[in-house]
Amino acid sequence: MRFWHKTVIVLIVASAAVGQEYGQSDKGQPGDEMIQGYLSRETQNIHEGFMRDVESSEDWEKLRPAYKQEYFHMLGLWPMPEKTPLKATVTGSLKGDGYVVDMLHYQSMPRLYVTANLYRPAKVGVGQRLPAVLYVCGHSMRGRNGNKTAYQSHGIWFARHGYVCLVLDTLQLGEIAAIHHGTYREGRWWWHSRGYTSAGVECLNGIRGIDYLVSRPDVDPQRIAVTGISGGGAATFWVAAADERARVAVPVSGMADLPSYVTNRVINGHCDCMFLYNTFQWPWTRIAALVAPRPMLFTNSDADRIFPMDANQRVINRLERVYSLYGKSDLVDSVVSIGGHAYREDIRRAAYRFINIHLKNDPSPITDSEMDLVTGTGNNQRHPIEPERLRVFGADSDIPKDELNTTIDRHFVPMAKVDPPRKGEFKSWKAAILRELRRVTFRYFPERIPAARLLEQVKPDDARLESEPGIEVRLQSVGGFDLTKDCRRVLMVVRSADSTERDLDWMRRARKPGDYLYVCTPRGIDGTKWTRKDPPNYVERSHVLLGRTVDTGRVWDIIAAARYVRGKYGEGVPVYVLGEGATGVLAAYAALWERDISGVMVSEPPLSHMDAGAPQFLNVLRVCNIPDVLGMLAPRELTVYGKRADLLGKVAEIYGAVGASSKFIRE
Repeated sequence: MRFWHKTVIVLIVASAAVGQEYGQSDKGQPGDEMIQGYLSRETQNIHEGFMRDVESSEDWEKLRPAYKQEYFHMLGLWPMPEKTPLKATVTGSLKGDGYVVDMLHYQSMPRLYVTANLYRPAKVGVGQRLPAVLYVCGHSMRGRNGNKTAYQSHGIWFARHGYVCLVLDTLQLGEIAAIHHGTYREGRWWWHSRGYTSAGVECLNGIRGIDYLVSRPDVDPQRIAVTGISGGGAATFWVAAADERARVAVPVSGMADLPSYVTNRVINGHCDCMFLYNTFQWPWTRIAALVAPRPMLFTNSDADRIFPMDANQRVINRLERVYSLYGKSDLVDSVVSIGGHAYREDIRRAAYRFINIHLKNDPSPITDSEMDLVTGTGNNQRHPIEPERLRVFGADSDIPKDELNTTIDRHFVPMAKVDPPRKGEFKSWKAAILRELRRVTFRYFPERIPAARLLEQVKPDDARLESEPGIEVRLQSVGGFDLTKDCRRVLMVVRSADSTERDLDWMRRARKPGDYLYVCTPRGIDGTKWTRKDPPNYVERSHVLLGRTVDTGRVWDIIAAARYVRGKYGEGVPVYVLGEGATGVLAAYAALWERDISGVMVSEPPLSHMDAGAPQFLNVLRVCNIPDVLGMLAPRELTVYGKRADLLGKVAEIYGAVGASSKFIRE
């Protein structure tokens, strides 16, 4: 069922080496080349891991249970939320030519409302069970009516051809408008620490939509397909990979791959609902491969900027490899249409026919795909059904007052509740937290981060270091000290992006005779600063597609620099790390992972990763929070300066449980 044009093949060959980029790379800051090279290298390392050690369907099936659990975790859905009552409610119906539309809503979890239109045949035989389609919407601005109204022609077509079709609003652009763009433009960086992505909500809403369909007496639960375009194409993958009741998947322009998203910056054209947080560092096509060997039609357009053809070819080639392991290569196919990011006749015909083949055993050509289309643009659009008639909540006053849609990012993924250890249990308590942090937050860290490598000795005690391949860190002396005298201890201050000489005053107070004071400048600050555009926040968002954050990398830098200093002065000289505000928390995490850091000094640290300006680490709030990390430094010396020191009672309690209360100092 492949539709090709010879010019498409030429374009694929010509672009295979470099790929299709989304805009020019940033070049305005000194660290742009460094961070882009780093992201590209790490992307390729992950991308090349697809199907490693998999040679048969048996190999794949052995891995599938672990993959499914990792997949749900990366969507913020592990453990899976309880399937609470849907409370499905029909608020109105209308009759069309051969079909009926029900306006309905259900709750995918308590108080999370999903608005939808259900299209069904006007006449159904008594006891007849029909095939069903879950239609997941893309991004279409329809305001208060919900984006489902833009895709009504699909619901009408399916209903007229003997299907029950449920068309879902998305969280954003639905009737109860919420947010998809938390890190793209809204500055909600704590989404990373919560492990929350709007993709997880769309996946759960789709799974619960299938729950609703199979609960209906007119639906055959063995014949369900899922399809949609753009954001709906991505949601097609989310749902089909998660729920095997989706027997057929037809994603339209819904997936590229890591080289495209990161190296070629295509992530800049997408909002947050298009991505899970790649905690377990998956090659992106593994998501789609979870659908195998169920029938899948992978559909795209040759001039689609946000789903480029070079990525399209890599994805379908890898999918064909997975299906071939099962001897079912005939169940996966691709369609390439000529044009931009949109539906066209050949895409609709191919999608409808593929679903007919696999749910109705009907391979007949589709001849009526162009009926009932939404036509025109802007205020001149014409709809088969006026959008206002498809509202689930007719008036604003009908919207449930208890809805969580607009604040679901604060409720969807539970935060960990960590009780302090009892006396004698600190070691096991800490070990359990560290295991989980290493599994889901610092997974890409090696067992121990090596010392930084000297790149250039600028002055006797002013050095350029390399913390990991291609990443530069600066280490500079402060205030002068006599190198001919013995060093009592080294104090290494972590510089923030906005720190000044005056900000170092509290650190000078911490300094005692014989202390050597250095400033460590980690990646992305001063001489390695990269371009920051908000939106789309390319660097920060790309990191999470590689299973890390910028702040995780900065913790690496601090550890590498501290080990370099330790090597410079020898084992007899203790190294302390210091920081103010967010950098104090970075220092604490560095000490958590590096045993050669003897103590930590922090001034006015944030008390939670939910606080504005706090460092962000993938999934950390699903494991612990800042006071727990500070407490885990026991029995090493921890000094906290400032007014917030009095709010760290939990830290004092943990230190007390170790018998190290004297090592927790509040100034």
